[in-house]
Amino acid sequence: MTNTSPQSGSPDKEPASEAQAAQNALGNTERAEVATEPDRSVPKPDPDPEPKPSLGRLFLDNLWAANTFTVTLLSLVLAIVVGAVLMIISDPQVLSTYSYITSRPSDAINSSWTLVSEAYANLFKGSVFDPEAFTGWLDGANGWQAVLAPISETLTYAAPLVFTGLSVALAFRGGLFNIGAQGQATIGVIMAALAGFLLPLPPGLHLLVAVLAGALGGAIWGFIPGILKARAGAHEVINTIMLNYVATYFLTWLIVQNGVQDPTRTDAISRSVDSSAQLPRLLGDNLRVHAGILLAVVATWAVAWLLNRSTLGFELRAVGANPDAARTAGISVTRTYILIMVFAGILAGLGGSNMVLGSTASALTPLVVAQIGFDGILVALLGRVKPWGVLLAALLFGALQAGGNRMQSYSGISLELVTVLQALIVIFIAAPALVKAIFQLRAARAARLQTSLAKGW
Repeated sequence: MTNTSPQSGSPDKEPASEAQAAQNALGNTERAEVATEPDRSVPKPDPDPEPKPSLGRLFLDNLWAANTFTVTLLSLVLAIVVGAVLMIISDPQVLSTYSYITSRPSDAINSSWTLVSEAYANLFKGSVFDPEAFTGWLDGANGWQAVLAPISETLTYAAPLVFTGLSVALAFRGGLFNIGAQGQATIGVIMAALAGFLLPLPPGLHLLVAVLAGALGGAIWGFIPGILKARAGAHEVINTIMLNYVATYFLTWLIVQNGVQDPTRTDAISRSVDSSAQLPRLLGDNLRVHAGILLAVVATWAVAWLLNRSTLGFELRAVGANPDAARTAGISVTRTYILIMVFAGILAGLGGSNMVLGSTASALTPLVVAQIGFDGILVALLGRVKPWGVLLAALLFGALQAGGNRMQSYSGISLELVTVLQALIVIFIAAPALVKAIFQLRAARAARLQTSLAKGW
């Protein structure tokens, strides 16, 4: 019998050994996985939080974003560029240099730069600051009045625009399109002038009564479309347009009536407002800026407080956002519409009274109101229908008007170009998507760009 050694290969034992080896390997793998698995009972330390961006970083990130400031600034730049092109096209002498631009391009470039730079330099000197006048004051060649003359003219033109711009903006916030600021300002100037030369009152009281008379005239002319809108549902745009014509023709008829027309004149001009009813000048008789600009600042603060701090302002904004929801909440939409137009008329009437009680004119003429009511619409849009924005927009328009006079006198540029610049600025401001596409602006993070227009427009 042959003795088989345990070390010899047995077919019965080899499969068992292989299964045991496989089981041992699997167990080692599971233990390795368990060993490498993180302990969930121990809290995992939080990663370091990202540092908050600094104020400077936020400014740089939003510098080229489609926010209100950037779009407004770039709109001004676009308007200036388009205005420069119009200057070049409208000047035959400069335009002739482009006929041989391929042979001598320097002639076209130099002549264009000279024309545009001088025109805009005179625009700045006539509205903000004239270095030559300042140098002359230091040398004793002229007085300090010449240094402040540009600012004085800007503030003089801006004062009535603040009132009419606030009038339009207030109506916008209430959901109404007050295109009748022109007519309301016309009735305001009539009432202020009549109180100024028909009522024999002492100086301080006379001025107060004349200003209040102008506000009352505008309130009456604003109440009419307000009550028609609230009670009859008549559209305020149609009503205010028609009332603009009524006010204009009423002014033309009134000027030539006995007791109103200047007895020493045969043309259409009224008697002059008494000195006791005129707004005092702030910087002396040689400069035209008057106390109307101070009233404009007070009116801006009052409208801002009314809209943002008062219960009436909340109701006004609620009606402007959604009249049906405001009515459901218990707000009287009828009463709010009437109050909106009355307040808008008061503001426009104060703007009109500035035209005859200030330094612009001292008597009624068919063109005494100029276009301050229609310009108020542009000012309101440029100011984003916000009170302090309207004030800044009125200052810009006043500067364009004041500087345009000097630009026309010294550079020979037509004053109508200033009107074109104003229109271009408003066009670009009202179309932020166009500005964003031209300059490839990023989307604004902090605020959305929107033009607050009347709901019914």
